[in-house]
Amino acid sequence: MSLIEKLFSLKDQTAVVIGGTGTLCGEMAQGIAEAGAHVVVVGRSQEKGAERVSAIEAAGGSASFIAADVASRESLESLLKEVVSTHGQVDILVNGAGVNSPTPVLDIEDEEFSRILDINLGAVLRSCQIFGKQMLSQEKGGSIINLGSISGLGPLSRVFTYSASKAAVHNLSKNLAREWAEQGVRVNTLVPGFFPAEQNRKVLTEDRIAAIMGHTPAKRFGEASELLGATLLLASRDAGSFVTGVEMIVDGGFSAMSI
Repeated sequence: MSLIEKLFSLKDQTAVVIGGTGTLCGEMAQGIAEAGAHVVVVGRSQEKGAERVSAIEAAGGSASFIAADVASRESLESLLKEVVSTHGQVDILVNGAGVNSPTPVLDIEDEEFSRILDINLGAVLRSCQIFGKQMLSQEKGGSIINLGSISGLGPLSRVFTYSASKAAVHNLSKNLAREWAEQGVRVNTLVPGFFPAEQNRKVLTEDRIAAIMGHTPAKRFGEASELLGATLLLASRDAGSFVTGVEMIVDGGFSAMSI
């Protein structure tokens, strides 16, 4: 076995990718599967789930789809039960479900604020509690990767509630990392910069794109595949064994820019 295989192989592991029917987490699911893990793709759409499973299998990976509602603790508990019943363990959890809204701050209503916070933050807490308890009971622990956002590091216009929710996810991840480090469960935040995806296309107007490019040293958007290196590092028991509580930023230099 080569050094690269030793460090990054996920063979015989089971990964649950919540939000795996989406653009970014779908690509992450693909990469985790190609590294050897069986990937349970989780989402609401059976059609999109089947498409992702087919793409993974076409590339030689192993995957299955389970529909779940991240807003429901009961649904997440049922998801865990089914995964453990079939695969015996959960080695990797990716929390990537999320919603967004461009509503101006003075127009944000309580229902919208609560809905975004519950999906982007509440669902992360629920799944970390449910799957974290399972990982804490396992001999080899596990790795939890929560999807943060560049807007969680500093506020961005037009995504007020989203920014607040993601900042909280960053804080939550660090707290869980501190709580569970001695028991072999690592918790990290993967922080994408600007990657065009379904949930952010509505705010990517021409003037906003120009502003983003002016603040991004790489002068381009990220490609979903460019998240895979960071994903495999955080997921790996060997390469990432001493990595917990970090914000792994993949943003083309956006967060390094001031003026």
